[in-house]
Amino acid sequence: MKRSFVNAVIRDGMEFFQEHRFLLPPFAYFSPDDWRSRTADASEIFDLKLGWDVTTFGSGDFEHTGLLLFTLRNGLGKTYPKPYAEKIMIVREGQITPRHFHWHKREDIINRGGGNLVIELFRADPVHNCLDNGEFIISVNGMRKVMKSADKLILHPGNSVCLEPIHAHCFYGEPGAGTVLVGEVSMVNDDSADNCFVDGVPRFDPIEEDEPIAFLLASDYKNMRLV
Repeated sequence: MKRSFVNAVIRDGMEFFQEHRFLLPPFAYFSPDDWRSRTADASEIFDLKLGWDVTTFGSGDFEHTGLLLFTLRNGLGKTYPKPYAEKIMIVREGQITPRHFHWHKREDIINRGGGNLVIELFRADPVHNCLDNGEFIISVNGMRKVMKSADKLILHPGNSVCLEPIHAHCFYGEPGAGTVLVGEVSMVNDDSADNCFVDGVPRFDPIEEDEPIAFLLASDYKNMRLV
């Protein structure tokens, strides 16, 4: 991805969050200069990789395969002993997050507003890193629901589903229904070691620096510590 594209996607995301009255923490708006003056106080943000994340999952086609996320809180061992994490995401119509499951993380996916979120669900075998067949049970709004692999679940605004490690999933905004504001409340999140993408796609994209950074991605923090 080009840095100019990342900057533009984040600016668009800020507008969408404002339209839906979802307020981000102040550091969401920090410029690189703001960060340089605050590096001594931002260890928790850097260590937990809080903040912006833009990915095309290696596709180079953000409109069809991609995601904008902002990690609001997280935990890490004894230093940051929170057992939970929270993200907010923007999912566009037909914009796919590819099939994946987590070896450890249990998560609630919540439609916070906007359009409808389509989740395609598959029974996963985390031991063998593959998909399995057969029925499985999920909890939708606290209600038990029996599903089969490749079944689709549509979450309208206000609805949520709890996904466990045996639940592989992909999701996208329902075409014609509008962009979706999606929340995630989960166990501690580790995107570098707890994602199994069934189709072998990468989680992060390399960045081509074609213009200055407007807003840092969480993946940029390692460079700030060298300044």
